[in-house]
This record gives sequence, C-alpha cells and structure tokens, in this order.
Amino acid sequence: MLGSVTDRTRLPTTSYAVLGLLSFRGAMSGYDLKKWSDFSLRFFFWSPATSNIYGELTRLRSLGYVTAREVRQDDLRNKRVFSITKDGRAALERWLRDAPIEPSVLKEHALLRVWLGDSTDPDRLIEVVKEQEQAAQATLAQLEHSIAEARKSERFSYPVLVEEWCERVTKARAEAYAELRAKLEKKART
Repeated sequence: MLGSVTDRTRLPTTSYAVLGLLSFRGAMSGYDLKKWSDFSLRFFFWSPATSNIYGELTRLRSLGYVTAREVRQDDLRNKRVFSITKDGRAALERWLRDAPIEPSVLKEHALLRVWLGDSTDPDRLIEVVKEQEQAAQATLAQLEHSIAEARKSERFSYPVLVEEWCERVTKARAEAYAELRAKLEKKART
C-alpha cells in the first residue's frame, strides 16, 4: 500500500536530503533545490541531476510528504514550487532519529588509476594526481565562500559545522594528493 509505514521507511537517503532542503527554506522549485544542493550538499553527500530531484519530488508528493503549487514567474511562464508537509517533517524527524547510518565509501577515481599505475604512463599519473590536487584547492575556495554565506544566518548553524568539517577534509585531501604527486615524481625519476 502506497504511503504505508513500510514504504516510508524504504525511501532512499536522497529523499530525505530533499525533505531536509525543503525544511530550511519553505517553498522551492526543483531548480532552486538543485542550485542549493550544488552550493552545499555536494561537498559531502550529493550533487544530483535535476531529473533526480524531480524524481524525488514526485515520490515524496505521492507519499504526501510534499505539496506542489504553481507560482507565476512572468507573463509567459509559471513555476512549480514544493513545500514540505507536516507528514514530511515527521518522516524526516523519524529518519534522523531512527534510521541506521550507512557506512561511508571513499570513491577516488584518480586513486584507482594510480593503483593500476604499472599499466600506464607515469607522467600521465602525475598529471591526473596534480589535477585532483588543484580540484581540491578550488573546492576549498568554494567551501570558504559557502561557509561565509551560511554564517550570515543563525538558521544555518548546523550546515556551517558540516561545511567546516568538509573544509578540513578537503584540505587534507589536497595535502594527500600533493604528497602522492611528490612520491610519483620521485618514482618517475628513479
């Protein structure tokens, strides 16, 4: 039966991420949810495709966890905005309180290439690792901006804590890639 307790407890974590985003700001369009997740959630959990967000919104709406309404955008178009319902908040609170936390998985594509380094050009490996080091440095700059924006509102005190954690991890990641690059360069010389 759709909407039963069993169905509700089987929602993917991404459904709860969408509910969580809606719990902060009220009515938001799928586009707004995408922008906000790219601004914050991507640093530690999820950088969804727009189609994923709309798929989650459809699922959550069918369960009565979100509502949708049309809002006039301009003379030619309307946009659909979604809001979390009382049942949606209750589901989010239950999940936060009761759901087991899934183990984290480190998935570094560049490290797989280094791991298979005997089958490729060492100079290419150095280049790949340097790209990851630079990407981590760029992410650090983005995190600094996101943290500064989030600090402007008391409402985002918990997201600030998470983004500060992400900043520390990303800094360590950049340093680890720099160290790996130095070791690869040394190995290439010998």
